[in-house]
Amino acid sequence: QVHLVESGGGLVQAGDSLRLSCAASGLTFTRYTMGWFRQAPGKEREFVAAITIRTGSTYYADSVKGRFTISRDNAKNTVYLQMNSLKPEDTAVYYCAADMAPSLVVVRTYDYWGQGTQVTVSS
Repeated sequence: QVHLVESGGGLVQAGDSLRLSCAASGLTFTRYTMGWFRQAPGKEREFVAAITIRTGSTYYADSVKGRFTISRDNAKNTVYLQMNSLKPEDTAVYYCAADMAPSLVVVRTYDYWGQGTQVTVSS
């Protein structure tokens, strides 16, 4: 059974940093593309960042480009999201997702999801 467990969320002030982690189990981690999504109250879940399997290529939503960095540690079956220069509009529940061949920014193409971790940025 596949499990994705996010951690690292919290309440911070604008301009602060956070690092989210997502620990994966029950899957062959090196076969999966990993993504981060977020969902703010009353809004649809949206793509934040993704990192592919073979090349480790990274992709970002325009809204976070230059501020967020996705990385993966295949030895630890973990993907990270380093978030710098946080803004109040980054407030959301952040979800980790995994799929072997997703359309990177499309929510429904990811097979596995974590429960999410809350990030709240105060102004």
